[in-house]
Amino acid sequence: MYLQFRDDVEAALVSALDELDLPTDDLGIEDPPEGVDAVLASSAAFRLAGEVGAPPPEVAGDIADEIDASEHELIDAASAQGPYVNFLPSDAYYEATVEEGQRADFGHLEPTGEEVVVEHTSANPTGPVHVGRARNPIVGDAVARVLAFAGHDVDRHYYVNDAGRQMAVFTWAYETFDEEDLPDPERDKADYDLVRYYRKGNEFLEAGDPDEVEEAEAEIQAIMQGLEEGDEETYERVQTVVDTVLGGMRESLDRLPAEFDEFVKETRFLRDGSADEVVSRLKELDEAVFEEEAWQLELDEFGIDKNFVFLRSDGTTLYTTRDIAHHEWKFDNYDRAITVIGEDHQLTFEQLRYALELLGHDTDQLEQVFYSWVNLPGGEGMSTREGTGIDLDDLLDEAIDRAREEVETRMDDRIRDDDLTDEDVERIAEQVGIGAVRYDIVSKQPSKAITFEWDRALDFEAQSAPYVQYVHARCCGILEEAGIDPTTSDTAVAGGFDASLLETEAERDLVEAIGRFPAVIETAAADLEPHLVATYTREFAETFNAFYRECPVLADDVDEDLRDARLALVAASKHAVGNALQVLGVAAPRSM
Repeated sequence: MYLQFRDDVEAALVSALDELDLPTDDLGIEDPPEGVDAVLASSAAFRLAGEVGAPPPEVAGDIADEIDASEHELIDAASAQGPYVNFLPSDAYYEATVEEGQRADFGHLEPTGEEVVVEHTSANPTGPVHVGRARNPIVGDAVARVLAFAGHDVDRHYYVNDAGRQMAVFTWAYETFDEEDLPDPERDKADYDLVRYYRKGNEFLEAGDPDEVEEAEAEIQAIMQGLEEGDEETYERVQTVVDTVLGGMRESLDRLPAEFDEFVKETRFLRDGSADEVVSRLKELDEAVFEEEAWQLELDEFGIDKNFVFLRSDGTTLYTTRDIAHHEWKFDNYDRAITVIGEDHQLTFEQLRYALELLGHDTDQLEQVFYSWVNLPGGEGMSTREGTGIDLDDLLDEAIDRAREEVETRMDDRIRDDDLTDEDVERIAEQVGIGAVRYDIVSKQPSKAITFEWDRALDFEAQSAPYVQYVHARCCGILEEAGIDPTTSDTAVAGGFDASLLETEAERDLVEAIGRFPAVIETAAADLEPHLVATYTREFAETFNAFYRECPVLADDVDEDLRDARLALVAASKHAVGNALQVLGVAAPRSM
């Protein structure tokens, strides 16, 4: 309903400005300044003051005077305050918002018909996923979720690097060393098992006998050449390693959860000839040169002084060369191609974009979300190649253990009246623990480096995942106590309710917070910023808790009609906060 209210505000402003013979190209519709009793405001007076030749407050007053709120169903009043024109919603707005909030799919926007591919994570299958890269699947999955909520048809892809030197080294090492040459695996899991071969192989190549290393390098080069030439036997050898390690990595990612519709392999574009075809077209460009025993593109015209190498002297392609073929395939199949990628790849991605432009592509449909690293206190280094750092599995296990300890402490302190079973404790520990990790990471703007801190992430009283999750659990508890099943899609009060009875400031504030949710989805999807949804959940939790303190729902002295209206408001709140958590990929517990 907020979106319709915004449409009414826009229509009212256009009509008023037309009456004043003023331009309507920039209405300046925005959230009102802090402390202003309004839902939307217009700052157009700032822009128009120079044209009118009057101070902004005077212009705002003239605009407000021209607005007849009675002509717009959802507007109660428009008034000037300083340089702003502020808009209050009508009773019809509040009533319609509570009604709309009864839908289990509240917050989903209408289908756009736009097909979008979101590529994220795409970590090389050389070993377990580590914490430093955990931001990619968490942010990437949240970007895909918010786009789907906004009505787009979204595919989630993981681009598998199965054709580079790393995988050739891994395959050679796996076929060369014996189990007894290796340390015990850190976990009984496929990626932990095979990564021992990769680490052993790198140790050998760095410090082994020179003659033996030379022989090994020849075998590694042969594997790379075999992949380039489409040799089936070589492909099968490499895929034995790739698929096994990837299977273990997927188990870890499933815990977050990070969902994927397809795992697209690099070798696909070698085997179908599209990478060779890209190389042929790149060589024909005026910007193509053969220097330092490699084919390169000069990108000076784009302000990049580092050439883009696309073919080695031995005839093997590079990762980005194959990625050009990959993106041409995306362009053929999707309206938008979004990649979530580490900030250390910005130059490589710029080279990719400009190479695509030189090949004649309109790269407007190509978008990136760059993220910075996740660090742990102490700044541990993280390298799969060297076998150092903290693995994602370790972080999630620790999160669950700490959440379990917190839940058990709260039980001992009798914060809850009812007893939780051991099964309940384990469920809550997993939902809260993993939710805390995910929420803490996705709630920050991706471009900013963050340090993950346990005390902050698991603080039930602060603005963290447990703080928000508890609001959802509280909503479910109220509904259950009233005899309403919170798990069904129809949580509206039997026999209907009269939302006009919701007249207190706390109730109206909560209705307004509920109403904003679809607009938050719209903005987060447009800007590819899922952290905006996290910000919304924190603000929503504060607003709901104020309502909970001031407006009893099931107390004996609450009139039955008011009780039903407040129950409907609780149901709408459950849908708003539950669906917002769903967008973030954070569990919405029924009890805590």
